[in-house]
Amino acid sequence: MPSVYIKTYGCQMNERDSEAVAASFVDRGFSLAPSEAVADVVLLNTCSVRDQAERKALGKMGTLAAEVRRHRPGVLLGFLGCMAQSRGEELLATVPGVRMVLGTQKFHRAAEYAADLLAGRRGPVCDVGEEPGSERAIRDHVLNQPGQTRAVSAFVSIMQGCNQHCTFCIVPTTRGHERSRPIAEIVAECRELVGRGVREVTLLGQIVTSYGRREIGVRDGKSAFVQLLEAVSEVEGLERIRFTSPHPRGYGADLVEAFGRLPKLCENAHLPVQSGSDRMLRAMHRGYTRERYLELVTRLRAVCPELGVSTDLIVGFPGETEDDFEATLGLAQAVRFDSAFVFKYSPRRNTPAATMPGQLPREVIEERHARLLGVINEISGERYLRMQGRMVEVLAEGPSRRNPDRLEGRSRCNKIVVFAGAAPEIGRCVNLRVAWTTATTLYGARPDGGDPASARS
Repeated sequence: MPSVYIKTYGCQMNERDSEAVAASFVDRGFSLAPSEAVADVVLLNTCSVRDQAERKALGKMGTLAAEVRRHRPGVLLGFLGCMAQSRGEELLATVPGVRMVLGTQKFHRAAEYAADLLAGRRGPVCDVGEEPGSERAIRDHVLNQPGQTRAVSAFVSIMQGCNQHCTFCIVPTTRGHERSRPIAEIVAECRELVGRGVREVTLLGQIVTSYGRREIGVRDGKSAFVQLLEAVSEVEGLERIRFTSPHPRGYGADLVEAFGRLPKLCENAHLPVQSGSDRMLRAMHRGYTRERYLELVTRLRAVCPELGVSTDLIVGFPGETEDDFEATLGLAQAVRFDSAFVFKYSPRRNTPAATMPGQLPREVIEERHARLLGVINEISGERYLRMQGRMVEVLAEGPSRRNPDRLEGRSRCNKIVVFAGAAPEIGRCVNLRVAWTTATTLYGARPDGGDPASARS
């Protein structure tokens, strides 16, 4: 039986795509290899959003190709995903040993092409064309593998593509225009996952709040995305719903209201702001102002006071002045984010920002990144410290990554919680008192007692 190993670079959407690809290989009779060292097929699912991910993937493939040439010449090497989509034939021509390059609308063909290549039925493959209906192919899951803790949380892809065209982002080029799956299909997938032990789903899309705008539209004053949230909420046995990644412009009154109305919708909102400067927001083509963003946060917290708010921030965008950067620091202080992903701007080819004047020196970007990260970490630490002594509901996901003798899960507002527990609790919601905190983790104790210090390890 041939085996496959898939290494993923980038976001949760890439992780979900890799899982669906792995499921298609299993359906075709492949096994899942524990590492690339013993696999017959090694695929790198690449990301083009950040330069670092591309460089890591190219470096890794170079190392793999050299190893394969020396010791295992029959191994099939390939690229999947956004970088494969944007570079296409260039990867076959310039990366020795690569025999398969598949774009973002061709994930479901990976197992078929790999089987043909291993059997010698075809030569090197580069398939990056559009394929109608490809958004409906990312639906299969690989759960509960031998030797692994059973999965209690899963990602569900609800759409592909993006119509936003932010000037720094290559995604509309690599993922295509927005295409949404039918509500009934998504609900059926969630119901199947619950039958396999899943208790929490995260709905995925490049901009999930754009879901179904053309295919479904507004009904009874509710956007297609809120209609989907309502339908998924009806799945019996499902306890929690999350979603990512939205766009601030997609938070209409119906979605804000849903946070106070739908019990299964977790008190957690990821609101990618990117910059606190109106001038930079216009240059990025974000479609909102600093004031509108702050109004949105205020409305959400009015409906859901315990809401956990996270964001994405970019430093060093072309033309960013010290005043622009100070505006971002000020926004972070005003919102008091629970967490933030802080990115150093790097030019992506075929994006308007790559050719904008005012590209900043690397040392300026590094200094601003460090300064903003310091502010974010300070605020996050304060937000976590405020949780001490409070009760939180935690979905137990499995053994703690740092101490397998303890369990770990997430609160409804998406904070990691470590606590003393046993395997039978995995998949259950546990009510805990926050006994101790760090800047990134809560440590829980049973409400009826327990030694807070014992939770720290």
